[in-house]
Amino acid sequence: MTHKTKGIVLRSIKYGETSLVVTIFTGMFGVQTYMVNGVRTVKRSSSTANHFQPTAILDLVVYHNESKSMQRIKEFSWAFLYEKILNDVIKNSIASYMTELIQKCLKQPEANNDLFIFCEEAFLQLDKADKVVAANFALFFTLHLTHFFGFRMADNFNSANTVLDLQEGNFIDHQPTHPHFIDGKNAELTAQLLKVMQPHELQDFKLNQDIRRALLLRYLEYYALHIPEFGQMKTLMVLHEVL
Repeated sequence: MTHKTKGIVLRSIKYGETSLVVTIFTGMFGVQTYMVNGVRTVKRSSSTANHFQPTAILDLVVYHNESKSMQRIKEFSWAFLYEKILNDVIKNSIASYMTELIQKCLKQPEANNDLFIFCEEAFLQLDKADKVVAANFALFFTLHLTHFFGFRMADNFNSANTVLDLQEGNFIDHQPTHPHFIDGKNAELTAQLLKVMQPHELQDFKLNQDIRRALLLRYLEYYALHIPEFGQMKTLMVLHEVL
């Protein structure tokens, strides 16, 4: 039985001489692994394999069998053609970071349509974002992705609660006894970023690269505290360089 679904390519690995093993976050089935045969042959154009670059958004017709760990794709085509993400170094680095973060959070294959819509829209917004918005995009995405996994930070910053406790995920009025907290200007910036609902609002944040790096490291520390075996982000070093 075949099903039509959209999918966001998270990872693509060469298999044998002509095939790919592709991890795709689908709207219908959540994250799935697909064997894609024959897309790297001389007879087929390079653009065929390009469909499975990480971050690509595809329209798919797939076979799905709950008892199998690897599925197959019957048909595929572009759902959206990026203008910038696949060839702009900065945007590609940000998008690669986003795909790795999504994959680290998606532990089970269950469908989550709201999460899929959020991720799809985030990639589309990144593709058309101006320079300032793009520079702050990883911060926005990292903070707001937590909502879909049940550990979004509480937006309770005020004149008394000025310290962000990363273990508890809320602002408190004192420094905790553990080292996992953000205070000072970076806590206030985090509170402001939590209020951002649309990427274009990031235009108002004139941050330098040191602040962006520091904030992103603390946000990933927050993920590591709430997701077992979160580990290290391989794309982080590249992202730090381009930001």
